[in-house]
Amino acid sequence: MPTTMESAQTRVITLGTAGGPRFWRNTDRSGIATAVVVPDGFYLVDCGQGVGRQLIRAGLDPARLKGIFLTHLHSDHTVDLNGVALFSLTALQYRRGSPVPILGPGDRGVLPPPSTRARTTPVPFNPAHPTPGTEVMFRKLMEAHATDINDRVMDALRPSPTEIFRAQDIEIPDGSGYHPNENPTPDMEPWVIFRDEEVVVSATLVRHPPIAPAFAFRFDTSDGAVVISGDTAFTDNLVRLSTGAGLLLHEALDFEFMERQYQDRPDPTSVASLEHHHKSHSSVADALRVAEQARVPRLALHHLVPGTVAREHWLNAGARFSGEFMVPEDLDVLDCRTTPAGQTGQSRSAPH
Repeated sequence: MPTTMESAQTRVITLGTAGGPRFWRNTDRSGIATAVVVPDGFYLVDCGQGVGRQLIRAGLDPARLKGIFLTHLHSDHTVDLNGVALFSLTALQYRRGSPVPILGPGDRGVLPPPSTRARTTPVPFNPAHPTPGTEVMFRKLMEAHATDINDRVMDALRPSPTEIFRAQDIEIPDGSGYHPNENPTPDMEPWVIFRDEEVVVSATLVRHPPIAPAFAFRFDTSDGAVVISGDTAFTDNLVRLSTGAGLLLHEALDFEFMERQYQDRPDPTSVASLEHHHKSHSSVADALRVAEQARVPRLALHHLVPGTVAREHWLNAGARFSGEFMVPEDLDVLDCRTTPAGQTGQSRSAPH
């Protein structure tokens, strides 16, 4: 007899389901973040606005954090990384000598080319080091709080964050053909970036120009597998990564909303911004295409842009999916098992 949701040891909690670097009004959705929960702890994918509060609301103890994975380095996916690190130091001080890994993109190495809409060449911010990767970004975030950290290190004998966390750049396999500008999403097989006693985490490159690299992640557990798309337009790499998984969490953008936002704004910034969304993100139809081709039994939308659109709007757009289609709220709990024929997965709310 198939196990029930309650007997599954792996759960996926949608901590935050809104995308975009802005404070959305009139919504309860927090910034993008997902927890993959296993028997002895949890892994955090992306650190959007409000993630620390959402961890507590989900009943997740920061002391049980086993790893942080960043799909890419846009601010809506990383803005509360320093909060998670600084506010978890006391709970995680037992990790001295065995630091919590933070895995994410490395240094791009070269700036993206300017938009063809530019009338003059843009001046890059921080030209001395304009494209830091995860390792350098984390170190600089912690250095910005040196006054606070040193007060606690010297006076309260607390650990420094570099003793508790180990930030690492994900290495892209040699021979992939990857180049941040010329070939940011080469056709490729997924590769393993992390494993421990509970999970095997694989990655692939996805299409989110101009940022590069941008990753999707797959967590394989004893119960099944969940794939988290990150931000991406349609790519066969994501289909390949998702095949055989029990759950695909995929970003979705309402392009009609974006067209309305920019329809009366012909200035170069507005035109370039709209072009960015079309080449770098997915519609619900794109998410459905990935899920159908990968034959995943459950598709859930998150990183919703705008974060204020009614849930019913997204549900209507995905009505034709052959499996179970979900538009979870923040703190919903999802099943990542491969559902036997005739079964349907369940979702429920986490404790508030």
